[in-house]
Amino acid sequence: MPEIRLEEVSKYYKQENRRIAAVEDINLVIRQGEFVFVTGSSGAGKSTLLQLIHGQLRPDHGSIYLNDTDTTHFRRWGRERYRRQFGYVPQIPQLMRQKTIGENLETVVMIGRRRREGMVQKALGMVGLHGVEDRYPVELSLGECRRVELARAIILSPPVLLLDELTANLDEDAIWDVFHLLDEMNRRGTTIVMATHAKMFVNMMRKRVITLVDGKVFGDVAKGRYGDII
Repeated sequence: MPEIRLEEVSKYYKQENRRIAAVEDINLVIRQGEFVFVTGSSGAGKSTLLQLIHGQLRPDHGSIYLNDTDTTHFRRWGRERYRRQFGYVPQIPQLMRQKTIGENLETVVMIGRRRREGMVQKALGMVGLHGVEDRYPVELSLGECRRVELARAIILSPPVLLLDELTANLDEDAIWDVFHLLDEMNRRGTTIVMATHAKMFVNMMRKRVITLVDGKVFGDVAKGRYGDII
């Protein structure tokens, strides 16, 4: 099981010939089996932080470690191998509209057809979507599509889940179901890092809460509440 460590990590982007920090001087250790909420206003750097951990983005400064391995300068094959440690749900939905739900999930499973179909059914069952394998994304609600993306993220049982605003389009009952599932997975050892605005659920779960403000860590509280800074 991996431990994730960020040391002095910064990522910048350009805006009208100015350099703006998406995240800046981030120092974090996410230990094996932790459940971490990343909170903050829109534009605070939550998505950038998750993309850096996932390896989609490379930091402009600093290093990201998986256990004791510096992942910052991995070549392509090393970066692809590194990403297998993660199940990732991005903020912007990425289901392929021309493929069925089953086909969307099968794209990440490179094994025999019969076993692959069984894994798809199991993952969809875990998120409460039995029997949608042959339907297309357009036939589902936005909330159901988000749960499909969660199913795709967990289908290979990765040791780490990175979830970016997963619950944004879910109703309250569906959010409860998702959090119960995530809590159970965490109890079984899965590390979960979740960017969210779901204040009520963060407050009820009482997990570690990291608060970002203008790309910097403003609070890091064990068993915290939304907005806690000490």
